[in-house]
Amino acid sequence: MPKVLRNTLLSFRDVLATAGPFIVLTIVLLVVAYWVLDPTPPKRVVLATGVEQGAYAEFGKRYAALLKQHGITVELRSTKGASENLKLLRDDNSGVDIAFVQGGSDEKQLALDEQEEELVSLGSLFYEPVWLFYREDSAKRLLADPKKPAKPRGAKAESEPEVALTSLAQLPGWKVNIGERGSGVPALMRKLIDANHIDKETLTLLREPQTPAVVGFLAGNIDAVAFASAPESLMVQMLLQTPGVKLFNFAQADAYSRRFPFISPVTLPRGIVDLAGDLPPTDVRLVAPTATLVSRKSTHPALIQLFVQAAQTIHGEAGWFQHKGDFPNIKNTERPIAAEAQRFYATGVPVLQRFLPFWLANLVDRMWVVLVSIVAILIPLSRVVPPLYTFRIRSRVFRWYGRLRVVEEAQGKRPTDELMKELADIEQGVEGVSVPLSYADELYSLRSHIQMVRSKLLAAQPAENPPKSGLPAPA
Repeated sequence: MPKVLRNTLLSFRDVLATAGPFIVLTIVLLVVAYWVLDPTPPKRVVLATGVEQGAYAEFGKRYAALLKQHGITVELRSTKGASENLKLLRDDNSGVDIAFVQGGSDEKQLALDEQEEELVSLGSLFYEPVWLFYREDSAKRLLADPKKPAKPRGAKAESEPEVALTSLAQLPGWKVNIGERGSGVPALMRKLIDANHIDKETLTLLREPQTPAVVGFLAGNIDAVAFASAPESLMVQMLLQTPGVKLFNFAQADAYSRRFPFISPVTLPRGIVDLAGDLPPTDVRLVAPTATLVSRKSTHPALIQLFVQAAQTIHGEAGWFQHKGDFPNIKNTERPIAAEAQRFYATGVPVLQRFLPFWLANLVDRMWVVLVSIVAILIPLSRVVPPLYTFRIRSRVFRWYGRLRVVEEAQGKRPTDELMKELADIEQGVEGVSVPLSYADELYSLRSHIQMVRSKLLAAQPAENPPKSGLPAPA
């Protein structure tokens, strides 16, 4: 091996050996910090949506597509709706991490501290209006004035005034489907019915799933069906354009919003469904709870960050009931906002994520405080490394000085030949010592001192008794 390369490797070995404990300590601190902070999110998350072909199911597909870009697999779990989603979130064995939840759908009355312990909100996503569709012929049959006299036979036909459902208080005697158990609609509709002081015994309330209920409704077996869904729902889109089907106008929408904090009054603008066909022909007032994303408090913060960012992409555009940028937000949430979501709403997308891949930006973002703390601890400790390195290099030279002193002090006490032989061993050993160039002066100084001790021994020896070492006597 070339001498230059050998010296370089030896110098690197010295540096590594000296700084080794320091490096090991740094690695241990980083490993402990990584384990405690757990900056890398799981690669799989379960999102509870709702019924097939519903708005939750459609939005769930969009979330899955966006998170897939970051290497996260979103498993979509179909459910009956918001109430079942809440039960799954509260069940530790369900495997559900995040779910869509409708405002006002929580039938389980929990103390606030218990809610905070279990679930947190990621923000409001969109208005979820109550769509109460009723059959036009049912309204004519059930709301007809019994005191109105019948037309005489042969009288000239006149256009009859349109009969419309104008208040929920008119529902007694109707057959209304309010959604199957597990969805959020039954709890919401019961609150609206109770607010109108309607005796439930005067109503026929059905709990059929959405699709069978719509089939029965269109067949004339059900007078009205109630949904609470975003307008993206395929069922809503279809019923809005079905002849003979009317949408109930909540003329008292503002009053409902005052009675129930989770409800907002919204307006379905005239012509928004079909401009050419002028559907609806007039503005329709609706009441709308707000759909939210709810997660377990233990859900990984990086996943919450990704879901909130996806929510901004999916729900941030203008829609039937909101302007661009209205959603997502932290209004009308019935649960505490997750810390990571609160941070997003306050500052937006983290700066690092605008320039770095998500995994790297997330790692730095979650680790930087700890890294700064570790650096603050290691900087004072690092000052010990240079003196230790210096001591390690110089000790190679100094240990020979110890043996050299023993030889010098033994002069006159031990035979000169023996001391000269030991001195030759020292000199041979020093020949094998390698030090960095910055410490070469110490090595050359040692060699000079060896020669000085040799000269001293030779000078003290009688000229007629030359040393047996074979070295020439000094002139």
